[in-house]
Amino acid sequence: MVSHCGRYVLVFNGEIYNFNSLRQLVESASGGKGWRGTSDTEILLEAMVSLGVEEALKQSIGMFAFALWDRQDRLLYLGRDRLGEKPLYYGWGKNVFLFASELKSLKAHPGWVGELNPDALSLFVRLNYIPSPYSIYKGIFKISPGTFVRLTLDEVASNPCGEKAVPFIGTQYWSAHDEALKGISNRFSGDEGEAIGTLDNLLRNAIGQQMVADVPLGAFLSGGIDSSTIVALMQAQSSIPVRTFTIGVDREDFNEAQHAKAVANHLGTDHTELYVTPADALAVIPSLPNLYDEPFADPSQIPTFLVSQMTRKHVTVSLSGDGGDELFGGYNRYFLADNIWKRFGRFPPMLRQGVASGLGRVPANWLDASFGWLAAEIGKYGRVGRVSDKVNKFCTLLPAASPEELYSLLSSNWGKSQALISSSSDRLSVFSDQNWGAGFGSFFEKMMYLDTVSYLPDDILVKVDRAAMSVSLETRVPLLDHRVCEFAWSIPLSMKVRNGQGKWLLRQVLYRYVPREMVERPKRGFDIPVDEWLRGPLREWAEGLLGERRLREQGLFDPHMVRKRWQEHLSEKANWQSVLWNVLMFQAWLEAQA
Repeated sequence: MVSHCGRYVLVFNGEIYNFNSLRQLVESASGGKGWRGTSDTEILLEAMVSLGVEEALKQSIGMFAFALWDRQDRLLYLGRDRLGEKPLYYGWGKNVFLFASELKSLKAHPGWVGELNPDALSLFVRLNYIPSPYSIYKGIFKISPGTFVRLTLDEVASNPCGEKAVPFIGTQYWSAHDEALKGISNRFSGDEGEAIGTLDNLLRNAIGQQMVADVPLGAFLSGGIDSSTIVALMQAQSSIPVRTFTIGVDREDFNEAQHAKAVANHLGTDHTELYVTPADALAVIPSLPNLYDEPFADPSQIPTFLVSQMTRKHVTVSLSGDGGDELFGGYNRYFLADNIWKRFGRFPPMLRQGVASGLGRVPANWLDASFGWLAAEIGKYGRVGRVSDKVNKFCTLLPAASPEELYSLLSSNWGKSQALISSSSDRLSVFSDQNWGAGFGSFFEKMMYLDTVSYLPDDILVKVDRAAMSVSLETRVPLLDHRVCEFAWSIPLSMKVRNGQGKWLLRQVLYRYVPREMVERPKRGFDIPVDEWLRGPLREWAEGLLGERRLREQGLFDPHMVRKRWQEHLSEKANWQSVLWNVLMFQAWLEAQA
């Protein structure tokens, strides 16, 4: 879209939810406008002209990525929304600078090079995703959330192609780090009742804005705290039943569809559910490399695609409950890490290393047979599994020299992944800075912050956005309205975490609309039984991708390490589903590039 004055050209992907108030601001600043239409693209463009790029972004509430070209001064602006809901890649090919929302678009250009980045691969095998600003390719980067870059033609031309290219630093118009520290240093001073009321009002406002659409709209509903809160506040503001969608599986330990149905019945939504079979889920796997553009290994990508596919048959826009765990302390791993550090952190690292080494030598079958009674206790921190698997993970965490290192290890699949990928180095990221928690009030809040700037934008939001957009479904995430985020960071931890349970304040808002007993149950992830599938229906597929000859010829992974984990998994000596799925998703992605 070209600006009214003809100087600027905007390419825009996303939604500006407060387009009406932004339009009024533009009219006030410019003395009136002769608008061509009512699109948020035109309003944002004219806001950039009237207010400047940075101020226009600060005044905008939405999810977006954009490119703005200044014809007069020959400047290019590239930017992204505050929390990273929408993607934007940029970088260098052969004598060309490229940018797009998808790597597919960059690859279509004749100047595309596409050289694999071993350092980014190292980050991927540790985290299951590639964190911003990196991509799987040398010289190709992601704009970081809450950031825009202003580029001259000289700056674009002077940055070399390939491994010597470096990402632009850019300008942060909104910083999750700064807002988190600001909230911690200026805590909400009201009582619990006022906090509940304030959060209720903020969420109502955010959800109300995001319900504005000229196409059919609905919501994902898992029956958990986050999605149930979103749907409850949608229904409270709707004169007709809200469309809600969930998928279920015929496995009690993985199925939450019955809980979603109970919430839907109570709220009076127009509910649709689909029970999927293992065959349905397995059929998705061949398409995953193309859906996600670069390697991505969160197994919940499969049910996320299936619920998106089913939802798109009925609506065009769907609201999602993502973000509640990071903002309100909901992940089980926060409690696990916090408890381990409180109990064992005071002991010397060498002593903890010795204990871990000793435990690591105990046979897995003996642990499972002798300490099976611990399964219920361990289950507080995640899905109940074998005691030996939990002990194995505990042994990797126990020697940590600091709480930051402990959480970094807990968030990693392969630990120091250079052992698996010998040609890589530890590329700088938030995880490589052992002081990433500086300034935060507690270890718990440090973990929440780290996930907000890493796991949330580069895993959770990538998973949902790519799966939904592959079936032309637009997803919106009201909990990530920046006003909600800023308020959440100002709330004392005691209003988030209480009695060994997270999301206390969010729960109190939900209880205004849904009975407590309907939503209170142990937290489960949006997951599938990958460990069993790898030993069963996926075994032949996995064996082909993990063949020793294939691994040696590729020269990327240490074949011995991969094959050892694969054999131990097949023999049920250990459950290596996470690390194996990680390598398999890369191998499948690499095969799809041929």
